[in-house]
Amino acid sequence: MSKTAARKEKEKEKVQEVAEEATSGPLPLSKLEEHGITASDVKKLSEGGFNTVESIAFATRKSLCAVKGITEPKADKLLAAASQLVPMGFSPATEWHQQRLEIVHLATGSTELDNLLKGGIETGSITEIFGEFRTGKTQLCHQLCVSAQLPLDQGGGDGRALYIDTEGTFRPERLVAIAERFGLDGQDVLDNVAVARAYNTDHQTQLLVTASAMMSEQHYALIIVDSATALYRTDYSGRGELADRQMHLGRFLRKLQRLADEFGVAVVITNQVVAQVDGGAMFVSDPKKPIGGHIIAHASTTRLSLRKGKNETRICKVYDSPCLPEAEASFSINDDGIGEPKD
Repeated sequence: MSKTAARKEKEKEKVQEVAEEATSGPLPLSKLEEHGITASDVKKLSEGGFNTVESIAFATRKSLCAVKGITEPKADKLLAAASQLVPMGFSPATEWHQQRLEIVHLATGSTELDNLLKGGIETGSITEIFGEFRTGKTQLCHQLCVSAQLPLDQGGGDGRALYIDTEGTFRPERLVAIAERFGLDGQDVLDNVAVARAYNTDHQTQLLVTASAMMSEQHYALIIVDSATALYRTDYSGRGELADRQMHLGRFLRKLQRLADEFGVAVVITNQVVAQVDGGAMFVSDPKKPIGGHIIAHASTTRLSLRKGKNETRICKVYDSPCLPEAEASFSINDDGIGEPKD
């Protein structure tokens, strides 16, 4: 073997090692110390909201320089060190296909709904659930909090759940009832769900920084924001503040997607709807549309529309998805969570 071939083989092995490390979970920030970053700088980054090597690799120089004590030369050094640990270049589509085959899905509690979603709620991406009141958005979120704790072979994520409540609708007694259905201890289920009430849009965004620190210490499988848009409707009013609202919402959603990328968690957000009052409303079967405009539409990987059916039956429709066909499935809201539709 020539020296050139040997060198290429060595480089290939190094890339494979880095890739294997990356897929095993987020790398702790202390890993940067092996690449010439001082412990004091690592501490500054941790205090600034960066808790993994991935968070450094995905960050811009501007955001790193915003951390107290991090200069531009240090930011460049950090990005260079992180790029050696986190693969961010091109890779064959076969590798991407293999990763897609290994993605974990969280069961919804309804076989028909799981079949519609090809296994359940996908991890590593944002799923938006929207619909008018009493369509089952919050009930589905409570169900997923329990599903996230189930073993992988039972359609679970074998982890914990984070729940950001913006409307005051979180009910722990629902989790206890759903836990009994799966033979889980209610107290253990509650212990594995971290809940925070968000009081304004800035607080809602700040909670994601806290969430990142928590997820770097323990394994979480799910983040829920119920609802992602409610506070934006009250904190910003009128067309004069529309641009500011959309920019703030865009940054919030980008932080959510970054957490999904870093930790491989499923991110589920609920969204409200608004009635269309323009002239085109009379030509569509359902004149209600999700709020948030194109910002939330582009940020969400999968969009699910819920509507009421007969009695406790609800209908879920795939509104937008890069891989799921547009179809519908029925489910029911029962005392023990989401279940099969009743005749």
